[in-house]
Amino acid sequence: MRAGSMKISATVITLNEEKNIAACLSSLDFVDEIIVVDSGSSDRTADICRSYPKVRFVHQQWLGYGGQKNHAAELASHDWILNLDADERVSEQLRNSIEHADYGSFSAAKMARENYFGDIWIRHCGWYPNYTPRLYDRRICRFNERLVHESLEHDGRVATVAGNLLHFTYSDISDFLSRNERYSTLAAQEMFSIGKSVGAISLLFRPLATFIKMYIIRKGFLDGIPGLVLSILYTQYTFCKYAKLIELRQNAHQN
Repeated sequence: MRAGSMKISATVITLNEEKNIAACLSSLDFVDEIIVVDSGSSDRTADICRSYPKVRFVHQQWLGYGGQKNHAAELASHDWILNLDADERVSEQLRNSIEHADYGSFSAAKMARENYFGDIWIRHCGWYPNYTPRLYDRRICRFNERLVHESLEHDGRVATVAGNLLHFTYSDISDFLSRNERYSTLAAQEMFSIGKSVGAISLLFRPLATFIKMYIIRKGFLDGIPGLVLSILYTQYTFCKYAKLIELRQNAHQN
């Protein structure tokens, strides 16, 4: 049992998160400290963070998603880390589970994410329960340092704690499209760096496979129009990242 003796540090990385960060930090009022690592916000993110007594706000030039999160964990005063993104919130049930977990029985704990598209909870498309490990012992766990879609690498037992991590992932279609540009570029660069290649057949059928997986196999159709929209948007994302990979390889050959 934690019972007040197990200290927890929460970590959050930010860049221009004034719309999200207050709700995120408020949901973390039960932890012992909050480390916010910011990569150069030009909005009110810093002022909002510094208004919370438990927050230690530090600037760090961008190290990549995994690198930035690992740096935040290194700055923490305690070994048990609860990592959140700025657009995530700890639900009451999840908070209770974290406070009463048996920390001697696992090295990391995963939790379900309740993902929202706008103000709609997407229950299918592979978006729920979408278990992800976010509570971990930094002495034996750390994030890998992929350019995009970083994940926690862990040794030992991974427990499952009850309660959802609320994730307000995309505010609307425009938000998705603007981030699609960045994420698809990073994904293409990562694939290029490991020598991956694709041709016309993959460019045609991989996006189609994404749609079939999200909308049919993972029952996105049960989410109505939002499920259809989301499945099409991810189909576009898949096309963009592989098209950009082809472009990178073509440019490399020309040079």
